[in-house]
Amino acid sequence: MTEDQLELLLKARQSISAAQVLLDNGYPDYAAARAYYAMFYVAEAFLEGEELSFSKHSAVISAFGREFVKPGKVPAKYHRWLIKAQELRNTGDYGGLNTVTIEQAQEQIGYAHQFLTLAENIIGTLPPA
Repeated sequence: MTEDQLELLLKARQSISAAQVLLDNGYPDYAAARAYYAMFYVAEAFLEGEELSFSKHSAVISAFGREFVKPGKVPAKYHRWLIKAQELRNTGDYGGLNTVTIEQAQEQIGYAHQFLTLAENIIGTLPPA
């Protein structure tokens, strides 16, 4: 695991924790956004391992699918979760107040946990929190 990958995965772990705090305090829109960023950081960490870097979120999501899902290195559900998380983040950020439900936010946090676990299994284990 490179230093950049480690930093991205630590940011992902912090984002998951922040998402849960936000959800616990009644902010599902913001919790879903943090869960999305957790998954996004994990996708960036995977791409960093291939020396790939992108400036646009859409490019990261596309490259993650192309480089890891299409060749079968990562199950397709992770790419679907990342796409859905971005959609929910956009809904929460740019839609009306409380457009993301508590259930949707909790689901996204669960997916973010699984995304980070996948990264730890493939890229390397993180130090204890």
